[in-house]
Amino acid sequence: MFNRRLRVLLAEDSVVLRDGMVELLGARGCEVVATAGTSPELLAGVAEHRPDVAVVDIRMPPTHTDEGIRAAVEIRAKTPEVGILVFSQHIETAWASRLLAGGAAGIGYLLKERVARTSEFVAALHRVAEGGVALDPEVVTLMMRGGRRSRVDTLTPREHEVLELMAQGHSNRSVAALLVVSERAVEKHVAAVFTKFGLRATHTDNRRVKAVLTYLAESGG
Repeated sequence: MFNRRLRVLLAEDSVVLRDGMVELLGARGCEVVATAGTSPELLAGVAEHRPDVAVVDIRMPPTHTDEGIRAAVEIRAKTPEVGILVFSQHIETAWASRLLAGGAAGIGYLLKERVARTSEFVAALHRVAEGGVALDPEVVTLMMRGGRRSRVDTLTPREHEVLELMAQGHSNRSVAALLVVSERAVEKHVAAVFTKFGLRATHTDNRRVKAVLTYLAESGG
């Protein structure tokens, strides 16, 4: 299904959950290059192994508040080529906005209780490692409840719908199926979003990812 063996660093303070995830990911063709139970171990592991993607829990020792996602923000600043998939029971919109604010691709935020199948999780890992975005709809919704700024205000209700589904990682074809419209109609909405956000086509920029990150950053406040 996937073209390469993904190198994953797994940061999770629950030993039982961590060991179970190592086994599941290995069975799905991923290589867990290191595990971490604390944020210092996470930072050291990323620096040493440079994984394709790091799976990060938000709340880690010693205070079990926001050590994990703080470390994720630091990783993005120091090694932006490493994908970050936040995997937690909690939603921290302020820190999520900071994580997304840099405009870099390769970000995911999934809620543990809402991932129904291992295959969905592995697919999200690959998407993030390849520079895409994988966000739980509930995370997107809560971030959008913040103050809205001028560029977001210019979007039509349908463009909002399309961009929210893009943020969840859906392709144009998938968006068309979910909204029961033609793929061509979705393409027009996406093009309109690019125009309203001032995103011009270049050889190096991924406008789709930039549009999602702009939307979440401005909506999250």
